[in-house]
Formats: sequence, structure tokens, C-alpha cells
Amino acid sequence: MEFDKELDARGLNCPLPILRCKKALAELSGGQVLKVVATDPGSVKDFSAFARQTGHEMLSSVESEQAGRREFTFLMRKRAH
Repeated sequence: MEFDKELDARGLNCPLPILRCKKALAELSGGQVLKVVATDPGSVKDFSAFARQTGHEMLSSVESEQAGRREFTFLMRKRAH
């Protein structure tokens, strides 16, 4: 899936991944997609709640393992208005 901007939130703990995501989405136009990569296991629940509360759409949430550590990749589409 294509995205317009990427945010590396690896190594950051709650609430920093969400705060950085919110700031990055503010710089995008409605409908654009932000890719976020995080390592905080709590980010799965946090990003899901963030999408519900803000109206931004979570297009995907994928867990993978890179170099022996878990990573979580989220694709968020900024709401249109």
C-alpha cells in the first residue's frame, strides 16, 4: 500500500507514538496516508482507540519481527475534514 508520509516511532513508549502521529497527520491533507512504525506493544490498542476517537481511518495494523524485536506498522488515512 502506498503512503504519503512515514513516521518512525520505534523505541518510543506511550503516549509518544500517538502524539507524534497526531502531529504528523496535522501536516497532511485530508485523505492522505501516514505510515507509522512502532515497537511499543501497547500501541496496537492505542492506535485503534485513536482512530475511533479522532475519525481518522486505520487502513491496516501489522505485527512483524525485525532483528529479534516486534514491530507494529499502522497505515492511517487522515479524515477528509
